[in-house]
This record gives sequence, structure tokens and C-alpha cells, in this order.
Amino acid sequence: MKKILIIQTAFIGDVILMTPLISELYRLCPNSKIDVLVRKGNESLLLNNPNINKVFILDKKKNKITELLRLIIEIRGNEYDEIINLHRYLSSGILTFLGGAGEKTGFNSNPLSFFYTRKIDHSLNTNLHEVDRNLKCIEHYGMYNFIRPSLFPTSIDFDTVKVFTSEVYYCLAPSSVWFTKMLPVQKWVELVKILSKKGKIYLLGGPNDFSLCESIIKQSNVINVENFAGKFSFLESAALMKNATRNFVNDSGPLHICSAMNAPVTAFFCSTILGFGFGPLSEDAKIVEVDSLACRPCGVHGHKECPLGHFKCGLEIELNID
Repeated sequence: MKKILIIQTAFIGDVILMTPLISELYRLCPNSKIDVLVRKGNESLLLNNPNINKVFILDKKKNKITELLRLIIEIRGNEYDEIINLHRYLSSGILTFLGGAGEKTGFNSNPLSFFYTRKIDHSLNTNLHEVDRNLKCIEHYGMYNFIRPSLFPTSIDFDTVKVFTSEVYYCLAPSSVWFTKMLPVQKWVELVKILSKKGKIYLLGGPNDFSLCESIIKQSNVINVENFAGKFSFLESAALMKNATRNFVNDSGPLHICSAMNAPVTAFFCSTILGFGFGPLSEDAKIVEVDSLACRPCGVHGHKECPLGHFKCGLEIELNID
């Protein structure tokens, strides 16, 4: 039995986009034991995944050196045959290098990739989806299939949100870690006013997004909208988004939740572009963006403010809702 550790300690969407690799690796090596390492807060995304043996957690709020040492000891104690590192930064490179595995696979963009057994190209200029880039890390196990990400809400998760699904409803996830990846607030207000004539509106996000959602509700001045930011777990939110008439999201984590649930989605791409490889994979997916800006994209991840001060890539988006 081969023991494999997969490392992905980045954001919510990155963890979701890791799940096709887990599914395909288990299909190619059904007798393997697959463990995963994620940052604290993202572990619940992997609940009920039948292909995962154990989930390790990196707490980035604790002392970095202490946490890395703790994990190195724990990882080495499991005597992995291979570590597959999908994270492209130094901390995960250290864990991969010192993890004691005979084989080390990961992206060549990691600063410690020269220690890897296999180095996989990670370029945002090839029009490959991130799922495909991840899957290339297991090519040495045989031919893989490109599949959608997967999340596994339980019947309890669906029952928790069932009371909110008895009529036509739309889910909106207005927040993002990066300002320039977020559709401007006034656009979300406009969208709420449009959709309020069609059905109920649920604003989704984490606890830190509650104030933003409250501001949108106040400015829209409509009655059939509710603020669910911080109310539901990841999997409960996924269950709610699964059966929405449509979901409206930024280029951020909720987009990938929609992909995992094959939920209908409209994704707003402001400063980033679809060509980076992080677009929606739902069968019913629509991209809304401003195509004619020479300054776009202005970066891979986004910025805390528009580098040129005008934020046209967000403010000029047209809300043509079918």
C-alpha cells in the first residue's frame, strides 16, 4: 500500500481545485492511503470525502517555525512514499523537502523545487485550467481524466438549508480577499434590485463579510433579501448553492464551490482573466467581464486597490441578467 501526502495550504478555491487530483489518484491507485495537509479553516471543505484517509492542519496564526517543526515531525512519522505539493511557496517547500518521502512531486515555481523528484511546470500563460495543472502532478501514475472538483454535503447539510429553498432564490457571494477581484458594491446593489423582482436573494460569505452584506442590503432597500454571511458552514453553503436558480460570484472561492456542486453560476471577472485557469466548471456557467481594457489583467491575484485609480474593470461591468 502506497502512502501519499498532498499539500495545499493556500485559499478555499485552491483546496477545492485539489479535489479532482485526489479523486483521480485514488482511481489510479485504489489501494493507496491518501492524506492531505491544508491550512486551518479549510479542513471542513474535505469532510466526507471518501478518498481521503486523514487531514493535517497548518495553523498560520501560530508561530510559523513552531508549526513547521511540529508538522515535519508528524509527516516524517507517517513515512510517506510520496509527497505531492500543490502549494507554490516556501513553507510548503520546506515541508516537502524535510518530510522524509522518497519521492517529491510539485510545481517548478516553488523556491525549493530543485529538491523535488519531479518538477511540473506551472504557467498561467498556457490557458490550462488549474485542475489540469494539478492533475499533471500525477501523470506518472497513468492516464488521468479531467473531472470537476467535488464537495460532499450530507443529507443533514441539505436539510439545514431546505427551509430556504421552497421558492425561486438566488445566491450572491459579493466578497473577495482582493479588492480588485470584487465586483463593486454599487454593482451588487444594482444586481439585488434586479433579482428582487424574480425571487428571494441570499447573500453568502464568511463572518467577516457580514458588514459588507448588510451594507448591500441597506443600499438596495428591498425586503426579500437575507444576509447569511457567517451563518452556514462551507458544505451547508454548497448545499444551498446547488439548488439556487442562479449563483452570482466573483473570481473567488464561491465560484469553485459552484463548480464542485455543478451549480448554475455567473462569475464576475474584474482585474483577473479567465485565461489564468481559474474559471467555473459548472455545465451552466457564464462569465461577465470588460474585454476592452489594455490594463487588464493587472496582476495574477488582484490588488487592495486599482493600480491606476479608476477600477474600470469593475465599474464598467454591465449587468445583463437573462
